[in-house]
Amino acid sequence: MNIRVENLKKYYKNQMVLDIDELDIKSGAITCVMGSNGSGKSTLINIIAGLIEDYEGTVYYDKKKLSKNIMMNMTLTFQNPYLMRQSVWENIEYPLKIRNIDKATRDEMIENIIEDFGISELKYKKANQLSGGEGQKVSLARAMVFKPKLLLLDEPTASVDKEYTKIIEDIIKRYNKNTNSTVIMITHSMGQAKDLSDEIIYLEKGRIESV
Repeated sequence: MNIRVENLKKYYKNQMVLDIDELDIKSGAITCVMGSNGSGKSTLINIIAGLIEDYEGTVYYDKKKLSKNIMMNMTLTFQNPYLMRQSVWENIEYPLKIRNIDKATRDEMIENIIEDFGISELKYKKANQLSGGEGQKVSLARAMVFKPKLLLLDEPTASVDKEYTKIIEDIIKRYNKNTNSTVIMITHSMGQAKDLSDEIIYLEKGRIESV
């Protein structure tokens, strides 16, 4: 999914937090968004995700404006995973249920991604019993299980140790390669951005400084 942003402006209490004339994010690429705290990274990714509607300008998804069908083909994960209190299995099943995928297909898709993520031993564990790294892996599995065309990641490794960081980075790269989905990821690590991404966007005070 190609993302194009035109004449985007976002204000909070009369203070401009985003001012982007144009931005093209290539379909099938991993794009990392970097910048200091308060530079507008999360605001940008939340606008693209459709979670913020009060802004000036236009965001296009494969040359189309946001619709329910587009929303069903993308997902956003946060720095701190928002998991339901149910089991890991039920958490991963949720996006499949709301997309009306039949149970037999759901079961197969869940089993496949649980095996791919190496979390088979966790599938009946309650989400509130998981470690930070386990929770982030489950959050990613839930996001990726229906193979969204656009995967938005807000600092997915910020709260995990080096071991889990490497595992999660490998999962993201493998997902992008296998599905050719577009990945937009916020990170504070230049090393991570260089290792993972095809392109880096740097925001400062809401404006693109370098691409």
